Amino acid sequence: MTSIAFLGLGHMGGPMAANLATAGHRVIGFDPMPKALATAREHGIEIATDSITAVADVDIVITMLPTGGHVIAAYQGDGAHTGLLAAAKPGTLFIDCSTIAVDEARTAHDLALAAGHRAADAPVSGGVVGAEKGTLAFMVGASDEDFESARPILEVMGGRIVHCGGSGLGQAAKVCNNMILGITQIAVAEAFVLGERLGLSHQALFDVASNASGQCWALTTNCPVPGPVATSPANNDYEPGFAGALMSKDLGLAESAIELTGVDAQLGRHAREIYQAYADGDGARKDFSGIINTIRAQSADA
Repeated sequence: MTSIAFLGLGHMGGPMAANLATAGHRVIGFDPMPKALATAREHGIEIATDSITAVADVDIVITMLPTGGHVIAAYQGDGAHTGLLAAAKPGTLFIDCSTIAVDEARTAHDLALAAGHRAADAPVSGGVVGAEKGTLAFMVGASDEDFESARPILEVMGGRIVHCGGSGLGQAAKVCNNMILGITQIAVAEAFVLGERLGLSHQALFDVASNASGQCWALTTNCPVPGPVATSPANNDYEPGFAGALMSKDLGLAESAIELTGVDAQLGRHAREIYQAYADGDGARKDFSGIINTIRAQSADA
């Protein structure tokens, strides 16, 4: 049994922590939202009074926080509050599963090492369903030794664990993957709207594309129209899933990386613009496949 502090028990972190507890690990959790704490308690997670108490005597600290700023602030603390790094016992393994910028991940890693700890960035793919089923994909940036220490814990929560390289490279893999995902989800949505205008049924287009060169996750798992894929958010009024606000955030991280590296990624930039507009409206709380409704609304009448 490993003792684990899990900070951030929301839609993703809550099920991840629950899977660890179900597997027999001692999980001490904290989240600022009372509802999240109540749900976590129901799944066998010990609830700490605050994050500092949670990390005081554990082997591993897992964070699932909204932004890189939150991660770095939690690690460092401020003049009035002790940070997680100062509160944890020496040699604690810090695993950050948040999706943040590559440079922020490297800063967090350096801070952890300077404080006498070990660290890994391990963002995830697979959404809420993957978190609940324990089938997430983890993209890990860490030293070989720290990756091997993290692997048994990550395997409880995920079905695929990939060591992407050193510090920050888990986040690099995540940002590249989600740029592909954002672009392809838009392409699939545009194709279905075009098919509608041409008189093609949703099922016919799905049957062709899913078995031809148009096959992709955005089509066969996250199909943006009701019917062809029973479990897609389109069959549940586009309830996420993976919310438009999160896709906008991730594409923003991709755009920052594009600017940093000077890559001529025109589709990545345009996908960021499209999803930012989507997230500025009702799409923030809808699945990102709901972008198809925006495309329909903006399509000219024939």
